[in-house]
Amino acid sequence: MITVVSIPMRTRFRGITVREAALVEGAAGWGEWSPFLEYEPEVAEPWLRCAEEAAAGGWPEPLRDRVPVNVTVPAVGPAQAHEIVAVSGCRTAKVKVAEPGQAAGEDEARLEAVRDALGPDGRVRVDANGAWPVDEAVAAIGRLDRAAGGLEYVEQPCAAVEDLAAVRRRVGVPIAADESIRRAADPYRVRDLEAADIAVLKVQPLGGVRACLRIAEDIGLPVVVSSALETSVGIAAGVALAAALPELPYACGLATVALLTDDVVGRSLLPDDGSLPVVRPTVDVAAVARLAAPRERVAHWQDRLDAVRAVRESLRP
Repeated sequence: MITVVSIPMRTRFRGITVREAALVEGAAGWGEWSPFLEYEPEVAEPWLRCAEEAAAGGWPEPLRDRVPVNVTVPAVGPAQAHEIVAVSGCRTAKVKVAEPGQAAGEDEARLEAVRDALGPDGRVRVDANGAWPVDEAVAAIGRLDRAAGGLEYVEQPCAAVEDLAAVRRRVGVPIAADESIRRAADPYRVRDLEAADIAVLKVQPLGGVRACLRIAEDIGLPVVVSSALETSVGIAAGVALAAALPELPYACGLATVALLTDDVVGRSLLPDDGSLPVVRPTVDVAAVARLAAPRERVAHWQDRLDAVRAVRESLRP
């Protein structure tokens, strides 16, 4: 049984203006299953494992009671970018760049505004979502590094792992891998090709908290835990992962509930003084009812669930 919610977003992000999610209830509480709508059943299956793990319980014991987080800045204009950072309370900002249809100068103006809002001691990182070929990535990183007054790192400048490795050898800014881990048949090629300095892990795409802990141990890189644009129910799984990591040298990308206009819990996981508490928020039944998706969307998600279960059945020995 799944409960489907539909939540408008404050601004377009990742090409969408409404975030849909299915909530799964189990013995330990609720888990979230929210693979993006274009994802095929094979891709959506580990997302369901993450939700089932959360609903069943059994997350590892935390090693810390708070997790430092970054504010996420969509591909908006400089004034809005400045406001988003200024009101966040975070000392690290992750800025989306290389948005289709936008000029390079817009990225630079956004970064200058973010730096102004943070001040000289704040940390700025950018995410290109694999948009650039190698030569363009090298040139863009140089421009953006100057505009930001220094970048902490660049996330996924190129799509291919081989290209990440090539860029890493040509720039002085650290490289982080996201899609090259969570969408790869072999997430360890990033390690084997020395293609990144930092691993970005997302609990839903990688199959849950414990699965991510195994990857973190095996990949041998510093880890940034990031969100997949979840409600607080899904974010809690990311916080559980970040809290269980032996080391946490970077702020995590888990403050994205602020991108949604509403939430399914009574007290949202929003940053306070740049960090999130390590807690499991309680689902608010009234909020779930208020945000209930239309009947046809519920049917769509049920069809997706059936398709994922069929994939699982086909893989049984």
